[in-house]
Amino acid sequence: MNELELKYGCNPNQKPSRIYMKDGRELPITVLNGKPGYINFLDALNSWQLVRELKEATGLPAAASFKHVSPAGAAVGHPLSDTDRAIYFVEDEGGLSPIACAYIRARGADRLCSYGDWAALSDVCDADTARYLKGEVSDGIIAPGYTDEALEILKTKKGGKYNVVQVDPDYVPAETELKDVFGVTFEQGHNNFRIDRELLGNIVTENKDLPERAVIDMLVALITLKYTQSNSVCYVKDGQAIGVGAGQQSRIHCTRLAGSKADNWYLRQHPKVLGLPFVEGIRRPDRDNAIDVYISDECDDVLRDGEWQRVFTSQPEPLTREERAAWIATQEGVTVGSDAFFPFGDNVERARKSGVAYIVQPGGSIRDDNVIETANKYGIVMPFTGMRLFHH
Repeated sequence: MNELELKYGCNPNQKPSRIYMKDGRELPITVLNGKPGYINFLDALNSWQLVRELKEATGLPAAASFKHVSPAGAAVGHPLSDTDRAIYFVEDEGGLSPIACAYIRARGADRLCSYGDWAALSDVCDADTARYLKGEVSDGIIAPGYTDEALEILKTKKGGKYNVVQVDPDYVPAETELKDVFGVTFEQGHNNFRIDRELLGNIVTENKDLPERAVIDMLVALITLKYTQSNSVCYVKDGQAIGVGAGQQSRIHCTRLAGSKADNWYLRQHPKVLGLPFVEGIRRPDRDNAIDVYISDECDDVLRDGEWQRVFTSQPEPLTREERAAWIATQEGVTVGSDAFFPFGDNVERARKSGVAYIVQPGGSIRDDNVIETANKYGIVMPFTGMRLFHH
């Protein structure tokens, strides 16, 4: 099959809609369940490229959680800590497969943005992953294969309508890609730029100590950025994106947006948050929303009389602004990546407030000297890659 008709395009008025192969080849995907739409397939094909390249670069199982053609999160399959299990609502007390850990961590980067996501796996989807996905609000999944048990679990999701797509892992796209905008056809070479360890050799800062864990984090950041709508900045820790800022016109706004998400991810680990007395049977999205409000300046929206009773068994103490700042100040060892150069040192100043110790970016600004000087002031390690990673 080289063509698949879709219900409609980005919006219900955009008909007809289909995906097809211009060169007459077979489509590299097979729909095993459900009926994915136009945006679903944009998410599926972009997210599959991300996890495939991340697996190739790190040798580790990889997963991504996509929304509106950008990753809400991406991660490799490091084991979950007890804290991870708590903040990601992992109810299974047994061991989890590496690919399940990768997806749980990818979704955990920004659980609000991952609501209704498209999941992508570099490896065969197993029962561990399927069971976790069944409890989350998600639109669909793409993977190179599914175990029989995993497929049966996923087919029961959303009343049997959950979108399950299998991709041919050996498929290689055409060298040239086309895109029509306003009746005008754009043509460019497919972005085959390889992101690997060799790209990190040009360390321009005084501190050149780049440990293995930071190397992995830089690869996660860069490959995530390669498939994030530009401008984009990505914060990573322990092989997991913890804050992605996508589609901002200003670089510093990307850095601030991604940094605020990284701060929120870390605040979810605060003892007061871990100890919140949720009512029994509360849904995961309701917990996520309550936590997001609780750790913000609008915390009274969930703590005032008449509101807290819907979510908590007793009224929690506020997490004050001072407590939040003190907790965020303990964050350390974070990596930040940028899809284009930092034009000024203000990006470094903002990044270090979220515990950033490593930065990877293309370089090439007329103010590189100012950026390097600011990084040196905080002992940050910073390679220049020389390669921009815009994605539109």
